[in-house]
Amino acid sequence: MVPERIFHSAVIMNMDLEHKALILRTIGHPVRLRIVAGLAGRCACVKEIWECLEMPQAVVSQHLKVLKENGVLVSRREGTRVCYSVRDEMLKEVVRALQL
Repeated sequence: MVPERIFHSAVIMNMDLEHKALILRTIGHPVRLRIVAGLAGRCACVKEIWECLEMPQAVVSQHLKVLKENGVLVSRREGTRVCYSVRDEMLKEVVRALQL
């Protein structure tokens, strides 16, 4: 079989794979994976997240920033609070499959 037929649209597929690899690298950090697992079924504000993780707010905020910048989380403002949730339903399924 000719490789071009096996890997049709290789350029598009490589772009998609690069994005997926970025997502996996992003959630590969234990703290970020805990955050994503905790948000898989709900949204929460920064205070709720750092209190649950029992970590300094500055550390949690940095991890939230990385998760948001790399497309893992979305945020929305509710008054003075910023609530975070997982952007993609498929990513929620990935986390659930890890049984976290």
